[in-house]
This record gives sequence, C-alpha cells and structure tokens, in this order.
Amino acid sequence: MVEQWESITKRIDDNLELAKEAQKENEVTLEKELTKEVDNLTKTFEKLEFFVLFSAKYDSHDAILSIHAGTGGTEAQDWAQMLLRMYLRFCENKNFSVKIVDETKGQEAGIKSVTAEISGYYAYGNLKSEAGVHRLVRISPFDAEKMRHTSFALVEVMPVLADAEELAIKSEDLKIDVFRSGGHGGQSVNTTDSAVRITHLPSGVVVKSQSERSQVQNKKIAMKLLQAKLVKLLEAAKGKELAEIRGEVLSAEWGNQIRSYVLQPYKLVKDHRTDFETTDPDSVLDGGLDEFVKSYLKYINREQKTENRNQR
Repeated sequence: MVEQWESITKRIDDNLELAKEAQKENEVTLEKELTKEVDNLTKTFEKLEFFVLFSAKYDSHDAILSIHAGTGGTEAQDWAQMLLRMYLRFCENKNFSVKIVDETKGQEAGIKSVTAEISGYYAYGNLKSEAGVHRLVRISPFDAEKMRHTSFALVEVMPVLADAEELAIKSEDLKIDVFRSGGHGGQSVNTTDSAVRITHLPSGVVVKSQSERSQVQNKKIAMKLLQAKLVKLLEAAKGKELAEIRGEVLSAEWGNQIRSYVLQPYKLVKDHRTDFETTDPDSVLDGGLDEFVKSYLKYINREQKTENRNQR
C-alpha cells in the first residue's frame, strides 16, 4: 500500500515537470499525452482513496453476514435468496472466500435465513454498509395476477474478532444445545447430532452452526458468531446493558429500510442514508456494490468528523 502511494506521488512529480516543459515549449503533442496521464492518475488515486476510507477499528477484519427474510412468505424468502446471490457475486469480484455456516431454506422457494463467514482483505469494511433492512418492489413471479409486491429482508454484518481481541464470555452465561443438522453435507452430517446452537443468556442472542461434520467444529464456529454479534451489540450499547438494546434491533419491515430496490414500474436502487442512487438495478443485484460502499464510507467519515468537531 505504501509503495502504491509513493509510486503515484513520483508519477505526479514527474508529470508536473513535463507539464512545465510543455508550457514553456508550447508542445501540443506532449500536452495531449499529459491529459491522458492525468486521467490515468485520477483513476489510480480514486482506487487508493477507497482504502483510505477504511479507518474504523474492525474494517480490516473478516466478516459474518446474515440475511433474514421479512414477513411475506415466499416472496420475502425469494428476496433473501436474491440478496445472498448479490453478496456472493460481490465477494467473488473482491476475491473474498465465503463459507455458509447456517442456512434455512424456504418451503417453496428462497431462504428464510442464512449466515456466512466472509474472509478477505478489508471484508468487514467493504460489507458493513449493507447492515440494515433492504426493500424490494417488483411484479411478483409468484402472483398469478402479476401484481406489484413489496418485500423486506434484514441484513446483519459483524466483524470477526482476532484471537487477541476475543471477548471474555462466562460459561454460565451460555446455553448450548446440539441437534441434527438439516443442511447440506451428506448423510453423516444429517444423521448425527453435530449441529450446535448457543444462547447467550444475558443478551438473548442466539447463534447456530451446522456446516461441519464435527460437533466440536460447529461449536467453534458458533462461538465465533456469538463473539461477532456481541461486539456489534456492545458498540451500539454505549454503556447500556446488552439486554436493554436487544429490542432496538431493526425489524425487516416498512419504514426501517436503508436501501430500496425498485424493479417496477421503473428501475432504481437508492440508499436512503447517503442518497446515492442508480437506475441499473440489474448490475447492483449482480454484485455491483462498489459505489454504494464508497458513498457509505464517505458518509460515515463525514458524520464522524462532524461529531468530533461538536465535541471540541
């Protein structure tokens, strides 16, 4: 990263010298070349600037991402499935690795909920903008009358803690249940009590893992999920008891949405926090989230600067 900044600095200095020479000699050809170089340097700078926006404590960490279908049955569950595909494509574009640790399928289509562990360079920083309620407006493929429907899904994004940062959780605060996995993985997964559910009694947070064949492995993953959820709760608490803020978690319904995806009667995706929008929802649903991520990072950086000024 340092080498990239040093490189662009040198390129700028070199081109400034060339620009001075071109101005003195009135070199039209050199001026055209410099104009192209300015465009290239601008693009390189914007890419590097993107990483400067990652300034929060856990931005460089891996992430836990969960999607929960809102009310609305099959329609909402299909929307949750669409969001999962969007994030899988986004992660593929970023060369992030994704591991599904828990998934509950819908009865007819889609998913009721899914939890994935996402590993990669600044995975949490890239995905934290997605936390909140996502709203979809479209002509339902499940409606014979072709009526327009509105669906909601809740997305949770939490940082994975490094070993040195793990929270101290008392064993007496945990209720651990084992059960038979209902997910993929073959006969040995589905016929043994390998899945693990952990309830954190003080906060009421419940996590589970059923992706591994071993109960020990699933317990380890579930504890990682619990750590991540508690970190987010503690950040939101700001001194309150965990149990007090558990009820403040947004529900997947009207009025709480952070972003709207309209497919009919017009095409628009709009982030309601940053006001960034695009008329190409197909690209967004295919994983094209970079501009939404960047606009959100700029937004929270501005908010943080404003808050710091007000505190002075």
